[in-house]
Amino acid sequence: MEGVKLERWGYEVKTSSDSCICAINAYYHQVLSYGRERRVILEAAEHDKDCVLANILAAHFLSSSDSFKASLHIRAAKSRLDEATTYEKAVFYAVCYLISDDRDDEVAVESHSKLLKEFPRDLLSLKRTQILCFYMGRPDLCFDIIHQVLPYNQQEDFIFGILAFSLLELGQMSDAEEAAKKGLKINKHDCWSQHALCHVLQHDCCFKEAVQFMEECSSTWSSCSSFMYTHNWWHVALCYLEGHSPMRKVLEIYDNHIWKELEKPGAVHPEVYLNALGLLLRVYVRGELDVFGNRLKVLADCVADQLAEALYAYGRGNDEKALELLGPDFDANSCKMIGASDEQLDVFNEVWYSLLLNTGRAAKAIEVIDKRIKKREGAPFLWRLLERAYSMVGRQEAAAVSEKARTLEAAYFK
Repeated sequence: MEGVKLERWGYEVKTSSDSCICAINAYYHQVLSYGRERRVILEAAEHDKDCVLANILAAHFLSSSDSFKASLHIRAAKSRLDEATTYEKAVFYAVCYLISDDRDDEVAVESHSKLLKEFPRDLLSLKRTQILCFYMGRPDLCFDIIHQVLPYNQQEDFIFGILAFSLLELGQMSDAEEAAKKGLKINKHDCWSQHALCHVLQHDCCFKEAVQFMEECSSTWSSCSSFMYTHNWWHVALCYLEGHSPMRKVLEIYDNHIWKELEKPGAVHPEVYLNALGLLLRVYVRGELDVFGNRLKVLADCVADQLAEALYAYGRGNDEKALELLGPDFDANSCKMIGASDEQLDVFNEVWYSLLLNTGRAAKAIEVIDKRIKKREGAPFLWRLLERAYSMVGRQEAAAVSEKARTLEAAYFK
């Protein structure tokens, strides 16, 4: 058709500009690869100010940082909607609802599911769906939609990384490993598949293997967004920490790959601060924060208005207050809607275990730590917590648990 071109997925877009289509395709790649250059979508709208797809994608990109400019792109897209292709209209309505002030998340997922039934090769819309479901704490919804489109994308880059992450969230580790390896077979530089495989290795307490794999991949992360770059290094640091590596290894990663990213000029993704805070919290729980000098204070000055109440009480040494806030049956998995993976959330369970021990509730601590160890038998810190709990109640098993912890600590890193 005259004035119609095909974008990356083979769907029709109303434009006469090759440059507009190239910029749209480049944006797809940047989003799916967690790249640093997502602003390229603004170039698409500059190349063709009347292109509905370029304008609505630009509006989505700007919606979290500049609502006024986003509204201008929505208006531009709406003014040409009658001339748009069926695909563009579907994306327009789904994205408009997604960024509306009064959206219902489940309706937003339904609208994307409907879009993907008609246009199943649109992996950008699938990625939007996954992120939305992630913040809803509903990986099950995303998993169903991924399976809906999977038959149409068997050889497509990025699809198996997306699948692997949903499987991780559902606790299907062996299937997640298989999907991540399929993704890496298609594209060994796919950082999301790399990330998923690291999750599996970490979950299985294969800390040394996870570090080796991720450090081998790390040379490909320089083009990643600040979030993805620091998050992958966060995983490496966490594996060193959980594998009882010398604390200097964790400190080196914090200084060279997390804090340096925060020092760079320009806007920093908020989740970079979460990567930094999450790592220092784990170090604090393990009683090793002195090694980090004043780094926590420097970081806290950047995010002072957002410290959580229970963690604030914990940090101040008010253990009873912190435990009261978390409750007697706390489970970090109930906090999925804050937008965090199981590994990110697990530190809050560690805080809770420590609070139980600090306040003399050893019997409860033994009960919950025992359950956790059954899932992560290779994590030495959990055995140290259990040793402490046994010692508090005078159980003879404390010595055997201590030996188990020492064996694991010696097995990973020197």
